Amino acid sequence: MKLAVYGKGGIGKSTTSCNISVALAKRGKKVLQIGCDPKHDSTFTLTGFLIPTIIDTLQEKDYHYEDIWPEDVIYKGYGGVDCVEAGGPPAGAGCGGYVVGETVKLLKELNAFDEYDVILFDVLGDVVCGGFAAPLNYADYCMIVTDNGFDALFAANRIAASVREKARTHPLRLAGLIGNRTSKRDLIDKYVESVPMPVLEVLPLIEDIRVSRVKGKTLFEMAEYEPSLNYVCDYYLNIADQLLAMPEGVVPKDAQDRELFSLLSDFYLNPNKPQVPNPEEELDLMIV
Repeated sequence: MKLAVYGKGGIGKSTTSCNISVALAKRGKKVLQIGCDPKHDSTFTLTGFLIPTIIDTLQEKDYHYEDIWPEDVIYKGYGGVDCVEAGGPPAGAGCGGYVVGETVKLLKELNAFDEYDVILFDVLGDVVCGGFAAPLNYADYCMIVTDNGFDALFAANRIAASVREKARTHPLRLAGLIGNRTSKRDLIDKYVESVPMPVLEVLPLIEDIRVSRVKGKTLFEMAEYEPSLNYVCDYYLNIADQLLAMPEGVVPKDAQDRELFSLLSDFYLNPNKPQVPNPEEELDLMIV
């Protein structure tokens, strides 16, 4: 199974991805997480440090793939999760999608894809170009991390559009939304009502999740010393169980930008707007 995790920048994709990877490993699966972000910090909470990137390694070997061994690019993380960081070009130069392609090419050369039950791509930010949508070419499922806010759901809708386009030529489905750092889900529900898709889980605003990122530890590792955090781990285990059940998923029908803008902004501007009664319903009631 190949998974691709997307979402608005800073929404908590990497923290969510690392904990899902551990949850899948706890369920007995051999997992590889691939960070697809030039700042190469996707796997930080799994390994506790910024591991060398594939691009760095390729440059050192003068792009001679035959001189690279799995241990040169694959690092062991917490819970037995293996970790790879694609890296990226210097800021303002090159294409991150090309780097993802080179990463997949190298891992195939090393037969790495055949060694794992689950491969998870953790991809940076919103989809604004075909390059960073490249992991969707290899994925069976996409998951979108969002919160209950306007901007994150706007980004989620753009990602849903990318999934729809890729699904035309690839066996790709959207597994669903993951709400992160949100005490409410009313706006998420409003969006899902308009653009039907599953909601895998909604995690409340838990300070320990944010702290785990700073500590460089997953929630599962922190829970070893703080059993009170086991309930947080259950959120990620629930997501893992849903994925391992091989859900049907959906090919989303994204909303048009102006339509979505009106939908979400109206929710903010008129949160308690009374529902206009339907005259036909009133008539039926009178007849009864």
